[in-house]
Amino acid sequence: MSQFNNVTVDKAANVYFDGKCVSHTIHLPDGSRKSVGVILPATLTFNTGAPEVMEGVAGECRVRLKGETAWSTYGAGQSFEVPGHSSFDIEVAPGGAYHYVCHFG
Repeated sequence: MSQFNNVTVDKAANVYFDGKCVSHTIHLPDGSRKSVGVILPATLTFNTGAPEVMEGVAGECRVRLKGETAWSTYGAGQSFEVPGHSSFDIEVAPGGAYHYVCHFG
Protein backbone atom coordinates (compact mmCIF):
# COMPACT_ATOMS: atom_id res chain seq x y z
CA MET A 1 0.00 0.00 0.00
CA SER A 2 1.52 3.33 -1.02
CA GLN A 3 -0.76 5.63 0.99
CA PHE A 4 -3.05 5.86 4.01
CA ASN A 5 -6.57 7.14 3.40
CA ASN A 6 -8.88 9.01 5.77
CA VAL A 7 -6.25 9.78 8.40
CA THR A 8 -5.50 12.70 10.68
CA VAL A 9 -1.92 13.96 10.70
CA ASP A 10 -0.30 15.79 13.60
CA LYS A 11 1.02 19.09 12.25
CA ALA A 12 4.14 19.17 14.38
CA ALA A 13 6.96 16.87 13.32
CA ASN A 14 8.68 14.50 15.72
CA VAL A 15 12.36 15.47 15.45
CA TYR A 16 14.94 13.19 17.05
CA PHE A 17 18.73 13.12 17.25
CA ASP A 18 19.31 16.69 16.03
CA GLY A 19 17.18 16.14 12.94
CA LYS A 20 18.66 12.81 11.88
CA CYS A 21 15.19 11.27 12.28
CA VAL A 22 12.00 13.17 11.45
CA SER A 23 8.51 11.71 11.45
CA HIS A 24 4.84 12.65 11.60
CA THR A 25 2.22 10.80 13.63
CA ILE A 26 -0.90 9.73 11.78
CA HIS A 27 -4.16 8.62 13.40
CA LEU A 28 -6.28 6.06 11.56
CA PRO A 29 -10.08 5.83 11.63
CA ASP A 30 -9.91 2.68 13.82
CA GLY A 31 -8.13 4.67 16.55
CA SER A 32 -4.66 3.24 15.92
CA ARG A 33 -1.66 5.43 15.25
CA LYS A 34 1.49 5.09 13.19
CA SER A 35 4.43 7.30 12.41
CA VAL A 36 5.77 7.97 8.93
CA GLY A 37 9.31 9.25 8.69
CA VAL A 38 12.84 9.23 7.43
CA ILE A 39 16.20 8.50 9.06
CA LEU A 40 19.21 10.23 7.55
CA PRO A 41 22.78 8.85 7.65
CA ALA A 42 23.62 8.05 11.27
CA THR A 43 23.81 5.27 13.84
CA LEU A 44 21.03 5.77 16.40
CA THR A 45 19.51 3.92 19.35
CA PHE A 46 15.75 3.97 19.82
CA ASN A 47 13.89 2.82 22.94
CA THR A 48 10.42 1.31 22.64
CA GLY A 49 7.44 1.47 24.96
CA ALA A 50 4.96 -0.58 22.96
CA PRO A 51 5.95 -3.29 20.49
CA GLU A 52 6.75 -1.86 17.04
CA VAL A 53 6.91 -3.09 13.48
CA MET A 54 9.18 -0.99 11.30
CA GLU A 55 8.17 -1.20 7.63
CA GLY A 56 10.73 -0.04 5.09
CA VAL A 57 9.31 2.17 2.34
CA ALA A 58 12.53 3.27 0.59
CA GLY A 59 16.25 3.09 1.24
CA GLU A 60 18.16 0.65 3.39
CA CYS A 61 19.28 0.30 6.99
CA ARG A 62 21.09 -2.08 9.30
CA VAL A 63 19.43 -3.02 12.59
CA ARG A 64 20.62 -4.66 15.79
CA LEU A 65 17.99 -5.55 18.39
CA LYS A 66 18.75 -5.25 22.10
CA GLY A 67 20.71 -8.25 23.32
CA GLU A 68 21.89 -9.28 19.86
CA THR A 69 25.40 -8.91 18.46
CA ALA A 70 24.65 -9.39 14.76
CA TRP A 71 23.31 -6.67 12.48
CA SER A 72 20.56 -7.41 9.90
CA THR A 73 19.93 -5.38 6.74
CA TYR A 74 16.45 -4.24 5.70
CA GLY A 75 15.25 -2.38 2.64
CA ALA A 76 12.07 -1.27 0.95
CA GLY A 77 9.26 -3.79 1.32
CA GLN A 78 10.88 -5.46 4.34
CA SER A 79 9.91 -5.14 8.01
CA PHE A 80 11.41 -5.91 11.38
CA GLU A 81 9.77 -6.28 14.78
CA VAL A 82 10.93 -4.74 18.04
CA PRO A 83 9.50 -5.92 21.39
CA GLY A 84 7.96 -3.44 23.78
CA HIS A 85 10.13 -2.00 26.57
CA SER A 86 13.25 -2.74 24.57
CA SER A 87 15.59 -0.92 22.18
CA PHE A 88 17.29 -1.24 18.84
CA ASP A 89 20.27 0.29 17.05
CA ILE A 90 19.68 1.45 13.49
CA GLU A 91 22.31 2.55 10.99
CA VAL A 92 21.84 4.36 7.69
CA ALA A 93 24.93 4.60 5.50
CA PRO A 94 26.35 7.94 4.29
CA GLY A 95 24.51 9.23 1.26
CA GLY A 96 21.40 7.19 2.10
CA ALA A 97 18.03 7.76 3.70
CA TYR A 98 15.68 5.16 5.19
CA HIS A 99 11.97 5.95 4.77
CA TYR A 100 9.69 4.02 7.09
CA VAL A 101 6.28 3.48 8.62
CA CYS A 102 6.29 2.54 12.30
CA HIS A 103 3.30 0.44 13.34
CA PHE A 104 2.69 0.60 17.11
CA GLY A 105 1.24 -2.11 19.32
